Amino acid sequence: MTQTEADLLSMIHELVDEERRLRESAGAREMSTDEEQARLRRVEEQLDQCWDLLRQRRARAEAGQDPQEAAPRPTEEVENYLQ
Repeated sequence: MTQTEADLLSMIHELVDEERRLRESAGAREMSTDEEQARLRRVEEQLDQCWDLLRQRRARAEAGQDPQEAAPRPTEEVENYLQ
C-alpha cells in the first residue's frame, strides 16, 4: 500500500492522541506501570518511524525524486539514529 503525506499525518495525529490517552491513564492509575510503559514505548517508536518516513518523503520531493520511493526504516535504526 502506498502512503501519501496526508496518510502519514493522519497516522501521526492518531498516534499522538493514543500517546496522550496512555499518559492520562497512567496518571489516573488505570493500568499497570509495566503495561503502560510497554504500550507507550510502542506508540513512541511508531511515531518516530512515521516522522522519519515523512521527512524522507519531503527530502526526496525537494530533491526532485519520487517521494513514493521512501521506505520505512526498522525501529532499531530510527531509534538509534543519533547514537
